[in-house]
Amino acid sequence: MTRACLFAAACMTLALAGCGGRESLKPLPNQALPALPTGAKTAPTAAQLMSPSMQARPQRNVELLTQSQERADDTFDLPPEHKPQ
Repeated sequence: MTRACLFAAACMTLALAGCGGRESLKPLPNQALPALPTGAKTAPTAAQLMSPSMQARPQRNVELLTQSQERADDTFDLPPEHKPQ
């Protein structure tokens, strides 16, 4: 391929990448909205439905270990029972 062909392909790729729609989402004319959640007084908006809850995206604990510590004794860490054959 020539450089001109590669340049044209790159320009087309960039042009197609910028073609995404920027309109807000709306339900179709004959389609019903989702059911009202149990216990809710009003229906959630589209933005509320699209944002994840804290349970879906919990915060991470990024605390690093600064020194080694020996594991505490676990009373439930028992060897397997011996089964006679």
